[in-house]
Amino acid sequence: MSEAIRFILNAEEVTLGDFGPTETLLDYLRLKRRLTGTKEGCAEGDCGACTVLVGRLTEHGLRYESVNACIRFLGSLHGTHVVTVEHLAGRDGALHPVQQAMVDCHGSQCGFCTPGFVMSLYGLWLSNDAPTRAEIESALQGNLCRCTGYEPIVKAAEQVAANRPSSLFDPLERDRIQIMAKLWSIQSENGTIVVTKDGARSIIPASVAAFAEVLAEEPKATIVAGATDVGLWVTKQMRQLDAVIFINHLTELQSVEVDENGITIGAGVSYSQALDKIADEIPAFGRLIDRIGGQQVRNMGTIGGNIANGSPIGDTPPPLIALGAELTLRTHSGRRTIPLEDFFLSYGKQDRLAGEFVEKVFVPRPRDNSHFAVYKISKRRDEDISALCGAFNLRLDDEGKVASIRIAFGGMAGTPKRASHVEQALLGQAWSWGVISAVRDAFDQDYQPLSDWRASAEYRSLTAKNLLTRFFLETAGQGHELRRFELEEA
Repeated sequence: MSEAIRFILNAEEVTLGDFGPTETLLDYLRLKRRLTGTKEGCAEGDCGACTVLVGRLTEHGLRYESVNACIRFLGSLHGTHVVTVEHLAGRDGALHPVQQAMVDCHGSQCGFCTPGFVMSLYGLWLSNDAPTRAEIESALQGNLCRCTGYEPIVKAAEQVAANRPSSLFDPLERDRIQIMAKLWSIQSENGTIVVTKDGARSIIPASVAAFAEVLAEEPKATIVAGATDVGLWVTKQMRQLDAVIFINHLTELQSVEVDENGITIGAGVSYSQALDKIADEIPAFGRLIDRIGGQQVRNMGTIGGNIANGSPIGDTPPPLIALGAELTLRTHSGRRTIPLEDFFLSYGKQDRLAGEFVEKVFVPRPRDNSHFAVYKISKRRDEDISALCGAFNLRLDDEGKVASIRIAFGGMAGTPKRASHVEQALLGQAWSWGVISAVRDAFDQDYQPLSDWRASAEYRSLTAKNLLTRFFLETAGQGHELRRFELEEA
């Protein structure tokens, strides 16, 4: 058993054994390493000023992802390569092409947000030789600018992609083989790591089996995969956590398997890892994932974590429940599988035994003759918390009647919940405007939503009913988007 983590910071290998479980990468960079190019902004993963890259070994080689340093705990860095904006400059001090493009295109005014934008664009530059406008905008979803505006920043991304210099200039491309060798060396040292400071412990288990054993011994320990939720417990609620188990490095929990029955997603799979396969198999679900947080949040946050935290406004449970997903829970002594909808018991309470953790979720493939849609309602399209999220899974018989339907909402109750009364009212009925109009009020039997700063109870109730109407119009071939494009073409 080791008492220190090892990672690479820019060009330096770091061994760190004196930190608490809630110490963030941002504080370490700024306060202890004086790498102040990484800025401190919102402390919740929204503004992107603290963006850095974290590289990790995958089955496809060394992969770098943009992350929010403000909610990334030090305990999650073992066996990774952390890259800050200071590492981009050439050995002679010349700006990196991404930085130079920001200068040439006048992409910076006050400059506070600029390092974060540079790092997001740098991550895109490393992974995509010819990004589209949409891909550039997606890469910048998690970065906010108050003064320059996005157009010159987008032009900078387009310029550096169009005039891509030799990769030998870039420090990560130039030193990739050496970095990979160092990371392999770090990861080859098996054994669970426990770092203790002031009585609080960071635990990095060597395997899933070791994770299960540790959790059996410490069932009250906090499990951290992406920290996009737990990070805010610390930065906003100032919680002190005595024992944290970090699992983001466990490749056994990071598989996405597709077969003729559906998709099996490991609990440690991030939104970014899952996106392509989910979008291929269930396009409507894929479009939802692209609206969860910004790119940095999607690179850190996991679908398993979004389920396990039991939030009533989590974005993935409604579509998963509507699709009939099943959840596998594991302890050191065995596994059990339950319908996902049964996992959520009441607000803040889930069907999880002491020492039990979410291992994977199975998502059935929608039937060929079914209609599936999911709608996220928020105050802005990108990087915003849902006021409510509704998902619909419909199958009609040969006579156009409802053979089966599953409707699930988040943000309407203390847990993600099916609209059972609405479903029963629709079952066996003709899929028609008259029936839809008549059953809308059945939502009032299923949900009694609360009012908060995201939306009023009245707004949520009316919007849920309107989403049923929208789903009907779209499945009946009268979708709003279809009519809009027809008008434009006319």
